[in-house]
Amino acid sequence: MADLVFNIAKGRVAEWYVRIDGNDPTNSAFIIVVVNAGTTTDASFRDFDTLSACLPGAGGSAEVTNTGYARKVITDADLVAFAPDDTNDRVDLDFPDQTWTAVSAGTAWTDVLVTYDSDTTAGTDANIVPGTLHDFSVTPNGGDITMQLPTAGFYRAA
Repeated sequence: MADLVFNIAKGRVAEWYVRIDGNDPTNSAFIIVVVNAGTTTDASFRDFDTLSACLPGAGGSAEVTNTGYARKVITDADLVAFAPDDTNDRVDLDFPDQTWTAVSAGTAWTDVLVTYDSDTTAGTDANIVPGTLHDFSVTPNGGDITMQLPTAGFYRAA
């Protein structure tokens, strides 16, 4: 589950999931971004309203630049159908685990951001909205890196 939900995304992550799953708008997607937080605290991240504000954010957070790393794009084809859990009165959202292949040593990875881009063909980091932040402490060493999500997914609305 998310370690924090950005203030701008509270109450919206499930909506974005439904929109991406329904391909509405057509080029919407979740964008997975790995960062080294530097001295940026969760309290600071929580207040950022765009991906560009996160990179670099207060305390020098920056997207990692290791060879083998690239942002991941999660589209409607990657999502399972939206289905509320009426038995437990909640919604769990999931997408497949993500793997980066042969990631070179260099920048340490501290966090993963799940962000929302309403138009992947025209957007910039200033148009991408941060949704959730997940602690992800990894020291790349040339091997593969897999972001394995909990069984319940990356986000729970209850």
